[in-house]
Amino acid sequence: MVVKIISILVLLTVIQMSAGLDTGLGKTPAMGWNSWNYYGCNINEEIVRETAQLLISTCLAKKGYVYVNIDDCWQKERDVNGRIVDDKEAFPFGMKELADYIHSLGLKFGLYSNAGTMTCQKRPGGLNYEDIDAQTYTEWGVDYLKYDNCFNEIFLVK
Repeated sequence: MVVKIISILVLLTVIQMSAGLDTGLGKTPAMGWNSWNYYGCNINEEIVRETAQLLISTCLAKKGYVYVNIDDCWQKERDVNGRIVDDKEAFPFGMKELADYIHSLGLKFGLYSNAGTMTCQKRPGGLNYEDIDAQTYTEWGVDYLKYDNCFNEIFLVK
């Protein structure tokens, strides 16, 4: 009986100690807002900025809702160097500026991309552009990447 009690106490001590360890993992899952379910392709910079401000003003950010994620339809094309180009009509100041603004509020910035030749909405996909996209997203300050799998040629092979 004494051994069982000591075992339980040791286990509880280990659990309590591990709860305080800094493992680099978040204390909550990645929580925040994603543009897709309500806006779909009707997303723009103004909506994203207003939503970021609402996460602050409603105190949702204090509860852990810190990601502001733009889903499909922010990308327009690829330039001559293969670099992804955002839709300047919807995002006139660009993704770097928008990420900087979101970070200034203490929030995190997320984008959507795709492992196929096109996104699910037939915008430029990431297949064969993984390195340049990773570099671009890093330069822009992207904290989170939702990576979909539409039009992935790997799965089209018979």
